Amino acid sequence: MLAPPLSAPAFRSLPMVREARPAPAEVVRPSARSVRLSITDRCDFACTYCRPSKNDGYAETQLDLAAWETLVDGLTRSGVRRFRLTGGEPLLHPKIVDIVRQIAAREVEDLAITTNASRLERLALPLKEAGLHRLNISIDSLDPVRFAEMTRGGKLERVLRGIDAALDAGFRPIKLNAVILRGQNDEEMEALVQFAWSRGMIPRFLEIMPIAEGARMVKEHLVTVAEMRTRIAHLLEPGPLVAEPDRGPARYVKARENPALGVGFISGTSDTYCESCDRLRVSSTGMLRPCLATDDGVDASAAANEQRADDLPGLLDRAWAMKPDGRTFKGCTESSAANLSMRGIGG
Repeated sequence: MLAPPLSAPAFRSLPMVREARPAPAEVVRPSARSVRLSITDRCDFACTYCRPSKNDGYAETQLDLAAWETLVDGLTRSGVRRFRLTGGEPLLHPKIVDIVRQIAAREVEDLAITTNASRLERLALPLKEAGLHRLNISIDSLDPVRFAEMTRGGKLERVLRGIDAALDAGFRPIKLNAVILRGQNDEEMEALVQFAWSRGMIPRFLEIMPIAEGARMVKEHLVTVAEMRTRIAHLLEPGPLVAEPDRGPARYVKARENPALGVGFISGTSDTYCESCDRLRVSSTGMLRPCLATDDGVDASAAANEQRADDLPGLLDRAWAMKPDGRTFKGCTESSAANLSMRGIGG
């Protein structure tokens, strides 16, 4: 396990509640090791913190299967070994199983999908057989009415059937992600923990971030990681939160009664993790995006569409050079983040 991430200085007027961290040492930014592929900007949900409505428009063109194969070829030549497929909702892509199979056939260390699970009942077993390693499932409420409100029409029973299908297909571990919003689902934290633990899954709680629609909700609805942990402290061991090696920004604490279980927390508003970020994002249109919180990027669509994989390492280097300095740029708390599309960039 890694030590807790380095501290980030306070910024702006957002609520700041952070655990004590050691003073930052000299940090050498890693090269791009992890890539999130937003294979579609389509989504069947319109979560209130992500989209303004179900009618916010989609990209006119997106990469096809051959273009994604070229992109993955070029990225692996550059040393990328960890891939996560996102959206929109990635399981809406008609070739999702083929894309997984293409990536799994290469020398990759980790291949995961983040999904809302609305299509997972049918696809869990085909994805497992195609070579998918892991699943992260977003589920913000266990109350059908609240779930429908937060997702603008999502059916909780379909998601629950998808989770059961994923467990039956042999996915272990499954991580359940919930964005916690004050006054909406913050009273469900313990229920979500017990639901996950009873099925051998890992619950993870996320702060709402001031990006896209979240920017207008932070002031009223932010529940910080520190407050989340306090609310369920009776379930958890005391001590520092620690991160998993090469598994993103989540930090974990073990269950008090069973150290084989635990809970993860993801900040991003009360505390940022930009200094250690090794992620690059690829949009469904072929833009290489070095940061979730800016609109900067390098267009790789021509190289991908024309099967010029040899061009991809150079394009990736150009995009990586645009990555903001994590010491001075504080991710989604920057004003630039409010004008972006979480669905379009692949959060």
